[in-house]
Order: sequence, then C-alpha cells, then structure tokens
Amino acid sequence: MTSALGPGDRDRDTEGRARSARPRDGLGRPLPYGTEGVERQPEGVTRTPAETLAEAQALLDAGRPFHAHEVFEDAWKSGPGPERGLWQGLAQLAVGLTHAARGNATGGARLLRRGAGAVAAWSAAEPGRERPYGIGVAELLVWAHALAARVERGEVPVDAAAAAPELAPGPARGDG
Repeated sequence: MTSALGPGDRDRDTEGRARSARPRDGLGRPLPYGTEGVERQPEGVTRTPAETLAEAQALLDAGRPFHAHEVFEDAWKSGPGPERGLWQGLAQLAVGLTHAARGNATGGARLLRRGAGAVAAWSAAEPGRERPYGIGVAELLVWAHALAARVERGEVPVDAAAAAPELAPGPARGDG
C-alpha cells in the first residue's frame, strides 16, 4: 500500500505500532517524503542461520549495514533462546558500522565494542562455539576492535562497504 503521509502524519500498522513511511538511504537515514530511497528489508522474516549470514553478508558488502542489522534482528527475535546473544551481538556490530559510516564516532565505537563483547561472551559460554555456523568469531572480534579504534581516532565517516567484515569465510560470502 502506498502512503500519502506528510511530515506531521504517523504511519501505523494494523496493530497500531508506528511504522515509518519515509524513504531511507542505504545507511537507514530517513529521506524527505517523495524522495526515492533504497528498498527496505522486510521485517519478521524467519531464515535459517545460513540464509541469515548470506543475506547479511551481501548487505554488508553492498555498504548497507543498517539493513544487515535488520536481518540479524530477525534472527535474534525468532531464533532459539540460547542463540539470541549471538544474533544480537551481530546486529550491534552492524549498527556500530552504520554509525561509523554516518560519521558518529562515539556511537559507532560503543556499539562495535558492545557487539564484540556479546559475540565473544556467547562463543565463550560453551566449548565448541568458536565458529558457530562458520562465523569467524576471533577474526570478527579483531575487526570490531580495530574499527572501533579507528573511529575513536576520528577516522569517520568510514566507507561501509570497504569496512565491512567477513562474517564467515567461504560460501557465506561467496568466495568459495
């Protein structure tokens, strides 16, 4: 359904929850009404872990970490309870990259470190979780801390596509 909402109107779904009808750019920032934005990620999609990683990696590689965060958020909200910390941490890493790409050094560094902590805590909670679903946890933690240090030094905004992490070496990214 196309919306003819203006700046003062509120878009609501059938349950009354607020939904933004404003178009968004590739980093999730609202654009003026009537502007063409990028296609938004559908919400509430249940994917397998492999599908989640593949879709999120494609979005990260395309410089769309805000949209990758939404994919991780779906996994976090719909996945098994014990795995929610992993997906939440990955979502925080994507939001940290989003903030860094938007030029927000404080928010970017904070979320990158918080996300790294969540992923590290989840993987350390039980032996054998070092590479859940093929995710290179150790490599991802190095990436997150290095990017956080860069943005803390004021090296913002970052190019989201160039700074994107490799979640899982191999098929999840398409390199074999």
